[in-house]
Amino acid sequence: MTAKSMMPYVQGNSAIRAMFEEGARLAEQYGKENVYDFSLGNPSVPAPAEVNQAIKDIIEEENTLMIHGYNQSNSGYEDVRQTVADHLNRLHGTAFAAENIVMTVGAASGLNVAIKTLVDPGEEIMAFAPYFVEYGNYAKNHGATVVAVPANTADFQPNIDKMSEMINEKTRAVIINSPNNPTGVVYSEETLNKLAAVLEAKSEEFGAPIYIISDEPYRELAYDGVFVPYVTKYYKNTVVGYSWSKSLSLPGERIGYLVFPSEMDDYENAIQAANIANRVLGYVNAPTLIQRVVARCIDCSTDIDAYDKNRKVFYEGLKEAGYECAYPEGAFYMWIKSPIEDDAQFAAMAKKHNILVVPGKSFACPGYVRAAYCVSYDTIVNSLPGFKKLMEEIRG
Repeated sequence: MTAKSMMPYVQGNSAIRAMFEEGARLAEQYGKENVYDFSLGNPSVPAPAEVNQAIKDIIEEENTLMIHGYNQSNSGYEDVRQTVADHLNRLHGTAFAAENIVMTVGAASGLNVAIKTLVDPGEEIMAFAPYFVEYGNYAKNHGATVVAVPANTADFQPNIDKMSEMINEKTRAVIINSPNNPTGVVYSEETLNKLAAVLEAKSEEFGAPIYIISDEPYRELAYDGVFVPYVTKYYKNTVVGYSWSKSLSLPGERIGYLVFPSEMDDYENAIQAANIANRVLGYVNAPTLIQRVVARCIDCSTDIDAYDKNRKVFYEGLKEAGYECAYPEGAFYMWIKSPIEDDAQFAAMAKKHNILVVPGKSFACPGYVRAAYCVSYDTIVNSLPGFKKLMEEIRG
C-alpha cells in the first residue's frame, strides 16, 4: 500500500510535468510540428562543445577510480569547490573558498539540503508569488510549510511590505528566485536592500536569524545587459543554490552547488550540517564525473541568443494579438495575463489549438499562464496564429 504521507504529493502532482506528458500525447496524435508545447523549461540550446570535449578528456586523462568513485567529502571534490569559489570571486568580488561550497545533485537537491540544514519541522518558509511550484513540496519533505506572499502584479518585484506584515516567530527562511521562474523578472538592488533591512529587523525582533535561500539556476540567462545582483553581498544570512542545468544546458546531469558564506550566523554548524544532509537525504555526493566536467567548463556558457530571439518575437506577437505579458529580463518564460478570469480554463481552451501553457495557479498566482519559450524558433512563429485565434474566440 502506498504510504499515506505520499498521497498529497500524488494528488498535487506537478501541473507542469502533467502538461508536458500531455504534449507528448498530442504530438503523437497530430505530429510534433503541429503541437506548440510551452510547458516545460527544458533547454533547447545544446550544451557548449567544450562540455563534450571535457568528458572525453577527463576519461582519457584522469584516474578512473577517482572519477567514478565516492568523494572523500560529501561536499564534493575540494579542487572543484575551490574552482567554483574562485569563479564566483572573479565575477562578484566575493571572498569564498572551497569550504563555503557544497556540490549538489542539481538545484532541487540543493534546495532540499538547504531546507534540511536551516529549517526545523513546524517552521515556515516564505515565498513570493508567483514562485516555482515545487518549493511547497521541498518544504513539506522536511516538515516545514511554504507561506505564499501575494504577488505584486504591477511589476512582479517581491511584495516586501506584505511580507513584513506576514513574518512571525515561525518564519525561518525566505526563498527568492531571480531571474524569476515564471515571470522572467530580475530582482533589483532596491528590492534586495529593502528585503535585507526587513529581515535584519525581524531577526532581531524574534531573536533568531531568518535566512534567504536564493535559487539561481537562471543567473546567466539575462538579457539587454540587465544586472543580476549577487544576494550574499546584500544580506549575510543568505544561502545561494545554483545549477548548471540552464547555463550549460545540462538538466539531465543533475549538477549544482550551494554557497554558505562564512559570515552567516552559525556558519560552522551550518556547513557541517549541509555536508551531512547531502548524505542522509540519499544524494551521498554530486555526480563525480560531471563535477570534474563543470570545473573544466567553469567559464563556458550556453549561447542565449536563440532564447533572446524567441523572447522578442514571442512578446511582440502576443502583444499584437492583444495579450498582456510581463516583459522577461531573464530566464526563458513568458508570463501572460489570462484574458479570462479562470487561468485553468484558458489553458484548456489553448489546448484546443494545440498550445500548451501552464496555469498560473500552479505558481500561487491565478489569473496568468506561463509559456516556456526555450523551444525552436519555428514553434514560436507557428504558434502565434493559434494564440491570435484564441484571443478572437474569447473576445467573440
